[in-house]
Amino acid sequence: MSKKIKVGLVGCGRIMPIHLHGYKALMEKGFEVEIRALCDKHIENALRFRKRSEGSQPKDPVGPPGDPLHAPHIYVSDFQKSDIDIELYDNYKNMLKEADIDAVDIYTSVDTHHFITIDSLYEDKHVMVEKPIAITVKAARKMVEAAEKAKKVLGVGEGIHFIPGMRKTKWVIDQGCIGNIQLVFQAGLGGWWSPDKIVAETPWRHLKLQAGGGVTLDMGVHFLSLLRSYCGEVESVQGIVRIFEDTRVNRDKTGKIIQRIKSEVDDTFLAILKFKSGALGQISYSWALHGPPIMMFPTIYGTKGSIKSNIVNLDDGTKTSVNQLFDENASQGIKDKFFPYGLTDAAALETLDFLNAILEGNEMEISGKEGLKDLAIAYAIIESSYLDRSVLVDDIEKGKTSFYENDINKHFDL
Repeated sequence: MSKKIKVGLVGCGRIMPIHLHGYKALMEKGFEVEIRALCDKHIENALRFRKRSEGSQPKDPVGPPGDPLHAPHIYVSDFQKSDIDIELYDNYKNMLKEADIDAVDIYTSVDTHHFITIDSLYEDKHVMVEKPIAITVKAARKMVEAAEKAKKVLGVGEGIHFIPGMRKTKWVIDQGCIGNIQLVFQAGLGGWWSPDKIVAETPWRHLKLQAGGGVTLDMGVHFLSLLRSYCGEVESVQGIVRIFEDTRVNRDKTGKIIQRIKSEVDDTFLAILKFKSGALGQISYSWALHGPPIMMFPTIYGTKGSIKSNIVNLDDGTKTSVNQLFDENASQGIKDKFFPYGLTDAAALETLDFLNAILEGNEMEISGKEGLKDLAIAYAIIESSYLDRSVLVDDIEKGKTSFYENDINKHFDL
């Protein structure tokens, strides 16, 4: 393969702008990548992103400021050379056979991830797919197996690992600053989509055969992936999931309900994690609940101190920010590794990791195998709730325990 990587993007929906901003940042740094194809089952959606003066008006961002779904609209023509022909497709299989591309970046609904990924790998393309990696653990295993057989990169767009504060916190923990981790706590209860909004104005997120699970998969994999990087592998899970709001709605600007959907998947979860290191974790999240939200990023307790709200609190009374510790003590080599080209944009860093893995023949930081492990923990929470007992994550990952996901696997003939 030449140094220049040619990419096809599949799924031109709400999440695409944040990814296009990432590609823009890379191209501005001189990275040799080209977007050669846009694919969506509704061609009008692809037209909306190719260049100005084409397609319908951009959709308004959704979610709170700072949320990936709130990124401003952007056109590929805003940052990519105009002499590059960007082909449009309404069928990804046609794109795979006809477009001049080396890799596929997938932003579609979760129920399509395994189909598009496996077909792309079969057509000799590298793949990065949005989180969660797949609709079930079994589907994810098939994706990982297909990547190994094809000898191609398979990675997951797990952007939380590339947020600067998270990367620096990981470094501080790995340096042993707070000793061995004993316990982590994280919560996100209520908030923007509470108590009953259709999340991201995309109804499929509340349907079992399109999303798999609800908030446990959609948000849970983010934070479970992060906690794995801080604390190591999870051995077992005791979890509870609930549907507190069985009907989700969209409202217009006057507050009038303009859409209703019956929710089939969880809107709330609580879980106790037992890590193989002996550490414990407690994590909870909800996009239901009435009243003010509670938001707490990981509070991490170790044998020498703790990290809370980006502050390292040591037993000797010292208090130092994570940023200060990293900026003053990390080597230049580490800084360049964590933030190549001086980039701090999470979407750009995630995409760069994908492209570098292709060029160097390596796995992504969040490879398909890592995405599978994250999904297995999320499903362990759901399975634990339905079985009313603690479950081993290894049993979920290997398919020994799959009560909840069995009907999904049957539906997709997995």
